[in-house]
Amino acid sequence: MAVNLQVPDPSRLHAVEGVLLGVAEAQIRKPGRKDVTVIQIAPGASVAGVFTQNRFCAAPVQVCREHLQSTGGQDVRALVINTGCANAGTGAQGLADARQTCVELAGLLGVQPEQVLPFSTGVILEPLPMQRLIDGLPAAIAAARSEGWLDAAAAIMTTDTLPKAASTQVAIDGVTVTLSGISKGAGMIRPNMATMLGFIATDCSVAPEVLQQLTRAAADESFNSITIDGDTSTNDSLVIIATGKTDLAKITRADSPQAQALQAALTVLAQQLAQAIVRDGEGATKFISVRVEGARSRDEARLVAYAVAHSPLVKTAFFASDPNLGRILAAVGYAGVTDLDVEGVDLYLDDVHVATRGGRHPAYREEEGQRVMKQAEITVRIALGRGAAAATVWTCDLSHDYVSINADYRS
Repeated sequence: MAVNLQVPDPSRLHAVEGVLLGVAEAQIRKPGRKDVTVIQIAPGASVAGVFTQNRFCAAPVQVCREHLQSTGGQDVRALVINTGCANAGTGAQGLADARQTCVELAGLLGVQPEQVLPFSTGVILEPLPMQRLIDGLPAAIAAARSEGWLDAAAAIMTTDTLPKAASTQVAIDGVTVTLSGISKGAGMIRPNMATMLGFIATDCSVAPEVLQQLTRAAADESFNSITIDGDTSTNDSLVIIATGKTDLAKITRADSPQAQALQAALTVLAQQLAQAIVRDGEGATKFISVRVEGARSRDEARLVAYAVAHSPLVKTAFFASDPNLGRILAAVGYAGVTDLDVEGVDLYLDDVHVATRGGRHPAYREEEGQRVMKQAEITVRIALGRGAAAATVWTCDLSHDYVSINADYRS
């Protein structure tokens, strides 16, 4: 059951000029579902990406990195995404299959193989059913349309219960700029770039090296600030496409006002897509924001926030609506801030001041904590009293259903 998340309204998902999306049934793992997506990109676009830091990174991640390096992020013409099989832990054959996928799609589209980026998601350590994938490509190409964002969002799902897609439009120098994107993920989520996939397109014109900077910055404030279970997938990828189809002059400097305006829009959209993943976390019933303030650095704030957000004891307490809030203080204490003065720490649960000066706040009442814990959306705020840096991580509770979903995943 997703937490305050609905199927996106197709009428609110904007077409991005220069991008076509098509899906098809290839029976990669299960019959009767769309599981192959082809995103076609007009010539001249810039493409940037950030990928998992898992050393067992999947074959398509390795090929994507190679192709982005060889093209310099300029004139990538297509993305191909399959669900059902991650093509990870598949050795030399997996790499050959990922490269062959690019060759096959390139041949159908009349482009070069290095102009194609492959993506896979699903079960790890199983070979990609290549003939099924290849056979599905023509149908995905034939189905291509500029309004295909919702169909694509549904076709890349694995254990997700709902497709995740969003759009926005902003004015930059008086020109309307459109951004649309999709994401998938519900488990094996602790991006570190982040199984999680995200694809965003804009009609802006952006130099590839600038787009790479904007992509990394957007990822750090969105997909790199979520966790469901603390597991970094082998396949996590975030790709941003800039087609250059608006009248806005090409953005060539990351510190320009135009780049900063685009950065803000990309970050908001990426946060919406990333938070949708948490809201649809496997078995999730609560959406939790963990805000750490008063840290000496942003890295320190994130260290503490992730310690709280990863803790199974904290997450199960939230599932039970049990204000066993000493678990949060314990997580803060073991986060790794070795010189933390616990008497300077304050803990808040929404508007309820829970702890101060190393212990329970004198005015705190458990019924107030329980009132907040019963909510579907909760903010945990931790003030460390050490500096001015802050960071927020979004997570969810840990329920019985999480165990059931993952125990039954391959059946």
